[in-house]
Amino acid sequence: MNAFSHVPVLADEAVSYVNPLPGKIYLDGTFGGGGYARKILEAAWCQVFAIDRDPAAVERGAAMVAAYDGRLRVVEGRISEILVLLGAARVSALDGAVFDLGVSSYQIDDPARGFSFRHDGKLDMRMGKGEKTAADLVNFMAESELADMIFQLGEEKASRRVAAAIVARRAQQKFETTSDLAGVIRSVVRPDKSGIDPATRTFQALRIAVNEELMEIEVALEQATSLLVVGGRLVVVSFHSLEDRIVKNFFAKAAGRVPGVSRHAPVPAEASETPKFKLLTTKPVTPGAAELAKNARARSAKLRAMERILAP
Repeated sequence: MNAFSHVPVLADEAVSYVNPLPGKIYLDGTFGGGGYARKILEAAWCQVFAIDRDPAAVERGAAMVAAYDGRLRVVEGRISEILVLLGAARVSALDGAVFDLGVSSYQIDDPARGFSFRHDGKLDMRMGKGEKTAADLVNFMAESELADMIFQLGEEKASRRVAAAIVARRAQQKFETTSDLAGVIRSVVRPDKSGIDPATRTFQALRIAVNEELMEIEVALEQATSLLVVGGRLVVVSFHSLEDRIVKNFFAKAAGRVPGVSRHAPVPAEASETPKFKLLTTKPVTPGAAELAKNARARSAKLRAMERILAP
């Protein structure tokens, strides 16, 4: 554990929006290193139910569970299983919930997990106990499907070149390591002005696909909001445009803000209903200069928050 470091992004802002109160129950849907859960527990004498699909994160959380005298419970599971997991714990309502989306620093920094091309390791990328690995996708997915995945989930404009290079190479030798795959990607994608490594977008696409992250987010937001009491708040920190787009649209719909409706067109049914939520952030909150100086990984983070104002 000491070999890793984890710095929660926008943690002070996130907990401020959650607004923990004594005696209330909160959800940390993406426990990771426990940074958000710890700040919530220290802000008020409340309870936190935390979820993580990574068994290693749940194991790390054992020390925190012991330290907070029964106020923290950490369970293994996906964020798409919130209703089942909380139901098993007899939790039927939440006073607030927070999600820190994407991959954790623990996972990125562990070469054995295969998330990063900065550390050579087995091409895995599973956050939990999923069946398919990143190696399975690059070694066996059809070229057209591979190209579409890289374009849609990685927003890589050179996706067809990347897919073609991967397929040509795997015909000679299957991919096993992160550095091997990154080298092939770099051979067909030139560095751009952003300074981002050419392999970044393809690695992002593979990670999202392996862990079904976008589907997980959509289901988790629906389930978490269904449990929020009046006054309960949902706070989400995202790290790339695909995540943020899902959160932004979900929040807008929940708050009765249906985008792109012509003033000449009929008002959609969902827009005519009284909104059950209000936005606490009309624009995303982003890290300040001080946080960016301490944690470069925070640079793409965006925080959005909303509050339930009417009962379900």
